[in-house]
Amino acid sequence: MIKKIDHIGIAVKNLDDAIKIWEGLGLKVDEIEEVPREKIRAAILHVGESRIELLEPTDENSAIAKFIAKRGEGIHHIALGVENIEEHMRDLKEKGYRLIYEEPKEGAGGARITFVHPKSTGGILLELCEREE
Repeated sequence: MIKKIDHIGIAVKNLDDAIKIWEGLGLKVDEIEEVPREKIRAAILHVGESRIELLEPTDENSAIAKFIAKRGEGIHHIALGVENIEEHMRDLKEKGYRLIYEEPKEGAGGARITFVHPKSTGGILLELCEREE
């Protein structure tokens, strides 16, 4: 059911500064998108089949802003590309994993997402991500 690593989410204070760093490494920003529900702006950089998402908070009360305040900039989450996210969520709940959302939400790029709480995964925030391909 897990197809690949869909993306790595990186929390940044300033999207423009972060873009300069990643473009300096030879990557290209494919799109910049605002996700009002998550209170972020995201820059998407494709790396083969996977992506890097640079995540800038647009509100000091967003999860990304709180993450940066507590831990600083850096890797926020790893997203796993899945088929049939609802089935995957049911399976994880049955196995005792704690999900942050009970129903899939719309994430960046139109993906259907949920998060698995870090307390269930040894301290790593995992995102499940279903995309139409």
